[in-house]
Amino acid sequence: MLDGRYRVDARIAVGGMATVYRALDMRLDRVLAVKVMHPALAADGAFVERFIREAKSVARLSHPNVVQVFDQGTDRSYVYLAMEYVAGCTLRDVLRERGALRPRAALDILEPVLAALGAAHRAGFVHRDMKPENVLIGDDGRVKVADFGLVRSVDTVTSTTGAVLGTVSYLAPEQIERGAADPRVDVYACGVVLYEMLTGAKPHSGDSPAQVIYQHLNEDVPPPSALVPGLAPELDALVATATARTPAGRPADAAALLGEVLRVRSALTEAQLDAEPPGALTAGHDNAEDRTSVIPRSLTVPRPLPVGEPDGAPGGDVQYTARLGADALPPRRTASRPRRGVLALVAALVVLFVGAGVWYVNAGQFTKVPPLLSRTEAQAKERLESAGLNVGKVRHAYSDAVERGQVIGSDPSVGARIRDHGSVGLTISLGPRTVKVPDLTGRTLATARDRLKSAGLEPGMVTREFSDEVARGSVISTAPDAGTERRAGSAIALVVSKGREVDVPDVTGESLDDAAQDLTDAGLKVKVAPERVHSSEYDKDEVVRQTPAEGTAAEGDTVTLTLSKGPEMVEVPDVTGQDVDSAKRTLEAAGFEVDEDRGLLGLFGDKVRGQSVAGGDKAPKGSTITLTIR
Repeated sequence: MLDGRYRVDARIAVGGMATVYRALDMRLDRVLAVKVMHPALAADGAFVERFIREAKSVARLSHPNVVQVFDQGTDRSYVYLAMEYVAGCTLRDVLRERGALRPRAALDILEPVLAALGAAHRAGFVHRDMKPENVLIGDDGRVKVADFGLVRSVDTVTSTTGAVLGTVSYLAPEQIERGAADPRVDVYACGVVLYEMLTGAKPHSGDSPAQVIYQHLNEDVPPPSALVPGLAPELDALVATATARTPAGRPADAAALLGEVLRVRSALTEAQLDAEPPGALTAGHDNAEDRTSVIPRSLTVPRPLPVGEPDGAPGGDVQYTARLGADALPPRRTASRPRRGVLALVAALVVLFVGAGVWYVNAGQFTKVPPLLSRTEAQAKERLESAGLNVGKVRHAYSDAVERGQVIGSDPSVGARIRDHGSVGLTISLGPRTVKVPDLTGRTLATARDRLKSAGLEPGMVTREFSDEVARGSVISTAPDAGTERRAGSAIALVVSKGREVDVPDVTGESLDDAAQDLTDAGLKVKVAPERVHSSEYDKDEVVRQTPAEGTAAEGDTVTLTLSKGPEMVEVPDVTGQDVDSAKRTLEAAGFEVDEDRGLLGLFGDKVRGQSVAGGDKAPKGSTITLTIR
């Protein structure tokens, strides 16, 4: 049982930050999903802030294609979100089972995803982790976007680790290079997801995350038709637009991309929309034509014709003619067979040497830089030497994605053509850059934030506490403490002083002058609310209420006082001669309290013979009118 309310029934999924369970809300008797942060992360204020930010951000999005958040809370060391439960599967499950999808099915899934992201973008948020795992497909066919765990405001920086946040296969180049995240990073990720739906494969792959990151930075996403021949060129253009390496080349946000998707769908024929992806792609075998086309025909060398071998014998004129074409043969002579054999041998040798020369000039003297990324420096040098290349200048650079001592880049880059025995420069990772948390005690909040940014860190969550030693608005402490080493770009939580704690006296019912004096003596400031209110309890110009009320506050806080206009005067209805019940209803409807004076003669009477305030006169609203009953 979580928080005394949610009965956890089964685990649904495990992620990097949290585990998701199916649970029953015992209070409302409904099934929902509960996302519980890993306890080890709950001790980190920055992670907790991100977790809570997800709840607040998604709760603001009211859209049928966004998984709704119902509640957020803490139970001992567990921080959790209570969310809508979607019975069904993820897009990843669909791709794993079916491979590539028909264009119609791919667009049917993409459109509600873009509608959900468009609502988030227009509300000022970026998802930052769009991938098939975060697209839920309900048993009823509804498509919903889930896991806004990396959501952030368009105009704020919320890095907590200095590392690139997200999933490498779907990161936009600017996320990797600069940590930038505006709506166009979600557009890029959706373009990659569309490519994956159309082809059944990711556009970039490698032996390590660093290799995939390198391709994002240096290679365009290939057209889907390169893997699935026959796809409409409009789909190639749509993927290329969404995955442009420069943000300026993409649609401005998901809503704009949705417009492009609808335009492309309207331009496709029914046959193009229902084109079946070829089974060979999911079966994973090559066809014969692909295998033979790998070998360049110009490099095939004919066998020489042996001396004395008859016309048409294996290896003779028939093969030679097929290689060069009949028009290239010299006119047939009547010379002896040995002479013809010698001539053919000479011609073959000429072709051999000319072909070899052409091959050497165009390709033979070159090789390609072998894969080096994420290898140690020693392994990279060994690979280069095995490929007949030399190691050039070795330099070092910080990297959040590649471990210390491993290759993060080369010059020329991996796969580039280079002359034999050429030199390849290497860039070796120093690991993530670390910096010390500066001592910010006593600094103003603005100064502290500037100091953190100057040190290569980010201001994190701000909490406020009372302090007798530190001035109001200045930093009391940081988390982690000053002097602690952290990765560059990590968020540092700040505890800021609210000033000295003082008691707030209760000044209701006092005159303005007396109340102001009491509050000033307590170390507080005074503000008078512009609007006064009627009060039957307090006389005119007396304090009716104060904000904050009696309790504690920080020295220098402002207490707002609301003054009385005195009681509201209301005309008293004339109820003489009426029966008691009717008279009471009339007076109470006018805002008065009612009392009865029956005396000895009115014990059994039910008519009003008099009233304490005559009908037509005015009395304070809420005051008591006494009726004389006879």
